Formats: sequence, structure tokens, C-alpha cells
Amino acid sequence: MMGSNSGQPQFIASTGNRSFSNAPLIQNADTNQIVVPDRKSWKNFFAYMGPGFLVSIAYIDPGNFETDLQAGAQYKYGLLWIILVASCAALVIQSLAANLGVVTGKHLAEHCRTEYPRGPNFVLWVLAEIAIVACDIPEVIGTAFALNMLFNIPVWIGVLLTGLSTLVLLALQQYGVRKLEFLIAFLVLTIAGCFFAEMNYAKPVASEVLDGLFVPQLKGNGATGLAISLLGAMVMPHNLFLHSALVLSRKIPRSVRGIKEACRFYMIESGFALMVAFLINISVISVSGAVCNSSNLNQEDQDSCEDLDLNKASFLLRNVLGSWSSKLFAVALLASGQSSTITGTYAGQYVMQGFLDLRLTPWIRNMLTRCLAIVPSLIVAIIGGSAGAGKLIIIASMILSFELPFALIPLLKFTSSKTKMGAYVNSIAVSAITWIIGSLIMGINIYYLMTNFIHLLLHNHWELVAVVFLGIFGFSGVAIYLAAIAYLVFRPNKEATHLLALTSENQHMVDDAGNTSMYCLPREDIVSMQLPQRRQTEDI
Repeated sequence: MMGSNSGQPQFIASTGNRSFSNAPLIQNADTNQIVVPDRKSWKNFFAYMGPGFLVSIAYIDPGNFETDLQAGAQYKYGLLWIILVASCAALVIQSLAANLGVVTGKHLAEHCRTEYPRGPNFVLWVLAEIAIVACDIPEVIGTAFALNMLFNIPVWIGVLLTGLSTLVLLALQQYGVRKLEFLIAFLVLTIAGCFFAEMNYAKPVASEVLDGLFVPQLKGNGATGLAISLLGAMVMPHNLFLHSALVLSRKIPRSVRGIKEACRFYMIESGFALMVAFLINISVISVSGAVCNSSNLNQEDQDSCEDLDLNKASFLLRNVLGSWSSKLFAVALLASGQSSTITGTYAGQYVMQGFLDLRLTPWIRNMLTRCLAIVPSLIVAIIGGSAGAGKLIIIASMILSFELPFALIPLLKFTSSKTKMGAYVNSIAVSAITWIIGSLIMGINIYYLMTNFIHLLLHNHWELVAVVFLGIFGFSGVAIYLAAIAYLVFRPNKEATHLLALTSENQHMVDDAGNTSMYCLPREDIVSMQLPQRRQTEDI
């Protein structure tokens, strides 16, 4: 059976008398491949570990840190419950992305290419590329801030160095995808260790932290806006493309049990990785809240807390908690920025391959994306300094909020479509919950964008003609934006997916011992984008 756009065999079955029960049908000495044993065992879980940690990076990138710092500085622990709600919603949405890839053998961008006409498909690709660049900007600036904190390197030079440092890390791909996943997991745990150590320095009151975590509240002016920022910063559009593609790097049994096991274990693995990210975000808000609400702050530190950003946070921690606290924050920020750039490069590669059927080598793809992110970051860093670079992070977060519906709506529609998911389509209850979650997230983001735009129109010193012109232009853009969302929501799915999963008895392959087994090769185009193949694989 053949089921790949790239021409690679999706199913390979043996006709001999060898046993299928515990051995893959593809006997390959290439250790780069990750093979899931065809047996019912909890040990299979370890073969699925990896993609969740790469995905979790987007939830602890420098953009999230900046929003967390502001939430803690202004409202102490009062917005912690937002992180809990957002993390639960993120787990549900990321699980849908993983299920789409596992069940259909195609990732989200590829489904968009086959489902939508050429014009809308091109627009979706452009929007996805803009989202990746917008996500890369906070990573570039965050890394530059970290280099400045650790080595006193000027921010604008740090911006230039981020491109080279990411290429060095991408060079590690030659050692295999598994080692790269371990590296990302190590960086995530490094971030966690740094902020848990910061918690020891700051010593937030545990009862107040728990109260903020489980008692919803929005107190004070601006709390609603900051809560919206926290929600918008949690679910990234490029992450949905990334997760649906990363799961294709495994070779899994193509049986009913194998598909269900893969979906279940990927959800558990994602839950574990996102729990670590959740604890890191809680730690950042708790440290910021404890420090900025301390009774022994001088006037300069109080002023820093009024408008806290990544750069001011380092000086604040050094003044209040000591130099080691500042260094720990810088190390965490550096690990966050570098790991985020790697996953951003992968997401960009999958998006380009999926929408356009075009693939570039990782270092070329990285340089293109990084140059688009470095240019505005460098200009702002030179002209506006650290303060201007910090504001650019906020602008990038707003762009990501704007982009989210154009990845989330196709995901929700595809996973709720029986023509695409077959027997693994979302249940009515799951569809209802996910559409409610998606609608809330999109509604919150649209509300956030509209209120900021209206605030810009009402509180400026421009001429009346300029305000009227900007208003007409802006509201026309909003109308087009809402019309595009309506098109994605109400357009019926037309393309049926050639399901890779086994859904009827006549698809089962049974050996002499009566064991049902079938293996799906990992997508070679997906694997080759993660690491160079050092030797040609043979299908036996």
C-alpha cells in the first residue's frame, strides 16, 4: 500500500513466515529512525517522548517571560489562574494537532494545501510565515538581552550573534534526532532549574500563590488586558503546524490499537512537557510578584516594577536578591531563546514544505527566517535601545494573536471531520469543548486587538484627517479579517483523506500465528528535515 505524497512507501508487509508480534517489518540498522515496538507495553511510552518538549518551548519563550514578569509585578499572584486555564486549553489543542498527524500521516500544512484553493492556501502560507518571523523576534531580543546580562555585550551586537549561535546548535542535528530532542529537554529542564532556584531566593508565600492559582480574580485597572495578553501568549500558531509534523518522525504500528496507543501516549507526553512549562510560568510570575511587592524596594526598583521588561528584570533581581539571582535569570533566558529558535526553524521548514511542497536545507531556512527577524530587531535596538527592543516584543505578541485563527480553525475543522479522521474523528463532546476553547481564545485575541486599535485612535495627537483615514483603513482591515475567519469556519471540508489507519477487517494483515501487525515508515521528508541521513535506508 502506498500513501505518501513524496512517493515513499507508507506500508510494508512481509509475505514470509517470520513473526510479526514484537519486531518491526522494516529491519534497518539506521539508528536515526525511532521505531515503536509492535507490542502492548507501557515501555512504548519512551519511544514517543520528544516532540512534546520541542512543542513546550513555545510556552516558555522570551515573549512569555516578559508577559509573566509584568503580570507578577502589577498584580502579584492574582493572575496565576490564567496560566492554569491557558495550559489546560493548550494541552487539548496540542493533542488535536498530534492526533491529526498520527491518524492521517499528513501534517496540518499539508492538509491545508490539499483542502483549500490555491489563493486561500497561498494567503495561509504567507500568514504562517509572518507568524514564525513574529515568534522569532522575541527569541532574538531575549537572547541578546541574556548575552548583555552575562557578558556585557551591547544588545545590537547580541542581536547579530543570535544568528550564528543558532546555526551552531542546528549543526548538532548530524548526531540524530533523538539527541536533539534530549538537548531541547535538557534546555527546558535548565530553565526550570534556574527559576526554581529563583523561587528559593524570592521566597513567595505559598498560601498566596495557591490562592492566586485556584481563585479566579481580576482586580485593578488593566488586569483584564494583561490576562488577555497571557492567554494570547500561550497558544502559538506555528506550534500547531510543528506538533502535527513532529509526530510523523516515529515509525508506529498501523493497527487500531497502535493508532490509539500513539494518540494516548502523545497526549501523556505532551501533558508532562506542558506541565513543566506551566511550572516555569508559575515560577516567573511568583518571583516577579514576590520581588516587586517586597517592602524593602528603593525608589529606582519601584520604578522598574512599574514597567517591567526582560532587561529591567535582571537589574531588579540583582538589586533585590543578589548577583547570582540575576545570572540565573540570564542563563534561563539564554536557554529559552536558543531552544525557541531551533523549534521555530523546524516549524518554518514544515510550513514551507506543507503549503508549497518546497523544502530547503535547515541552515538556509534558518538564515532566511533569522534575517527577517534580525533586521527589525537590529534597527530598533540601535535606535531605541533596550526599551525599544522590549516594546518590539509586545508588538510581535500582538501579531501572533492576530495570526492564531488561521492555524487553529483549520485544525479544529480537520479533526472534527469524519472524511479526514475516519473512526478517529473527535467525539461530539470533544468537538464542542475544543470549539468553545478555540472560540474563546480567538474572541479574546480579537477583543484585545480591537481595544488596542480603538485606544490608539482615541488617545493620540494626530490631525483629525489622519485619525479619520486611519480609522477607515483600520476598520476595513478588521472587516476583511473577520470575513476571512468566517470563510474558514463555514467552508465545508471537500477533500477526503486517504486514511493510513486500519478501520476495517479487510485491511488487516495477519501472519501465521494470527498476529495483526502493520508498520508505517516514518515520513522520510519529515525525518530528513530534522537531520541529514548519513546513509541510505533500505526497505526490506
